Amino acid sequence: MNNKNILYVYDKLLVYIKRVANIVSGLAMITLVFSFAWLVYGRYVLNDTPTWVEQLSLLLVITISFLTAAVGIHERTHLSVDILTQMLPVSGQAMVGIAADIIMAIFGLLMAINAVDLAEFAWSKKIPLLGISDATRYFPVIISGSLIFVFSLDRVVRTIHHLTRTKPISQENN
Repeated sequence: MNNKNILYVYDKLLVYIKRVANIVSGLAMITLVFSFAWLVYGRYVLNDTPTWVEQLSLLLVITISFLTAAVGIHERTHLSVDILTQMLPVSGQAMVGIAADIIMAIFGLLMAINAVDLAEFAWSKKIPLLGISDATRYFPVIISGSLIFVFSLDRVVRTIHHLTRTKPISQENN
């Protein structure tokens, strides 16, 4: 396999991972909506409030929030403030972008590592009313942190690769 084929497979893998994260987030959102519909129906029609909905909702919101944040890093749709970066020359913009992506990668890695520690600590506890391990709450955080790490490092490599492959404008006219 040559380098172009490896990069093509790598790009497809990242896109596939992003799509899976989006699908899981979407399914969690649908489940959240239906669980709240059941809560309202149970409370007002059956006069018997399903108490497990609150705990499930917390788990689903964690899943939606963290996975969507990781996808936002990959798609560059995550909240950012670019006014300072846009005031810099093009080479400075790239350096600030690389620094920001490195910081995000470190953040993602630390988030994943610390969430693993929290999951190990909470493994023997149960989520009330759901009866599953409390460590389940930290799985989306572990996955999201890992994805933020990978997606951010990917952006660093792509930015550096783009800078080394592009001639400065002053050299293009020669």
